[in-house]
Amino acid sequence: MVKRDLVVIGGGTGGLIVTSVAAQLGLKVTLIERRDKLGGDCLHTGCVPSKTLIHAAKVASLMRRGNEFGLKSVEPEVDLGAVSDHVQSVIDQIQPHDDPERFRGYGAKVVFGHASFIDPHTVEVNGEKIHGKRFVIASGSSPFIPPIPGLDEVPCLTNESIFSLRKLPARLTVLGGGAIGVEMAQAFARLGSAVTIIERLPHLLPQEDSEISSMLSDHLKQEGVEILVSTSAEQVSLSDSLYRIRCKHQSNGEEEIESDALLVAVGRKPNVDGMGLDFAGVEFDNTGIKVDRRMRTSSKHIYACGDVSGPYPFTHMAEYQAGIVISNAIFRFPKKTDYRVVPWVTYSDPELARVGMTEQQALAQGVSADILRFSFSDIDRALTEVETTGEMKLVCRKGKILGATILGPHAGELIHEIVLAMQAGLKISDISATIHAYPTLAQVSRRTTNTFYGEKLFSQRTRKIVGWINTLLP
Repeated sequence: MVKRDLVVIGGGTGGLIVTSVAAQLGLKVTLIERRDKLGGDCLHTGCVPSKTLIHAAKVASLMRRGNEFGLKSVEPEVDLGAVSDHVQSVIDQIQPHDDPERFRGYGAKVVFGHASFIDPHTVEVNGEKIHGKRFVIASGSSPFIPPIPGLDEVPCLTNESIFSLRKLPARLTVLGGGAIGVEMAQAFARLGSAVTIIERLPHLLPQEDSEISSMLSDHLKQEGVEILVSTSAEQVSLSDSLYRIRCKHQSNGEEEIESDALLVAVGRKPNVDGMGLDFAGVEFDNTGIKVDRRMRTSSKHIYACGDVSGPYPFTHMAEYQAGIVISNAIFRFPKKTDYRVVPWVTYSDPELARVGMTEQQALAQGVSADILRFSFSDIDRALTEVETTGEMKLVCRKGKILGATILGPHAGELIHEIVLAMQAGLKISDISATIHAYPTLAQVSRRTTNTFYGEKLFSQRTRKIVGWINTLLP
């Protein structure tokens, strides 16, 4: 039996970070990945391919919008096969960073195959038993296929298959109005598909500020995306290459939607099946593996990080959690997770970024908050780029930022000034007092915080004080 200091299960972001550090520090490490390549969902079926496709779709959109910039508008000729090749070429450029030989060079053993626990300290893979002092489970997540009648009987697209399409579907139906559904719906609409989103809840991106989500929804509708909210898919069938989705609206009965392709994007499920977690004494349920704030499972020598343990299915969360695991499992220095300031981004166009509390959450929790906002239509840089949809919205209390939502160009970049301010405990006065270069989109942060002071600055009381001062002084 092979004996190792550390066994890592999963070759995505979290697993690779832990493996890299542990191996370079001299521990005997085995990394096990069930697929035939390292990199995980982010590289192969998630962040990298989706953002590449989204940008290609934005270029197609800008070609049609040429007249808005004083140029001749052009209808792009879209070859989805060529676009898919471009997506794959970007993946191929990044893949060398996750080459197995790189990690073998650090001293780790890399094994491809499905790992399953046979007892708390032993896994079996490809018929080989590996004993580990400690384990890290970073097996990720997979698309969740809901129990809609007929859905399991028809081929459907998920994030694992949509990026390999070679022919653009004339009509695409998207089940789910979350981040993946919204991003792919807009991208395929811009490439030329007629797209319909079906979302069972009252608005798209249900976890986001409902007012901001409605702004994005209106923008998508202007681009031609049909959006059905408060609508559930009741039955799916396929006949003569035509999908038929019977839907039930909360308010106005049923209808049948026909399409040439069906994308299921209703959520994710943790990859825990067939891993023998019961034999390892690791507690889990349909939300994933249970961990404490040190990322330890119910078997304290076994850690878990990333999508398989939650609570946020983001690559940057897996990276953060891997750091917590490294501190506890490798350096044996106790360190706990802190999820008070976690940003995330939906890469629509405009982007929607958030950190902390929304206005609705503040109201639900009985928090008396100031709501500050500023529109991108009043930001000069946004005007120069003809990208004025959206606004910044801050939720504040006693000068401290409790949360922020940004809908606008490059919102995913702009959110980090607010993230840093929240993490460092800064006040809105600190942002207001900070010089922001002109003309930049980042001015939206200062302009938003300044709205808090504007009413007070030009109040009748302040006018009287200024008048009195200038009467007394020469």
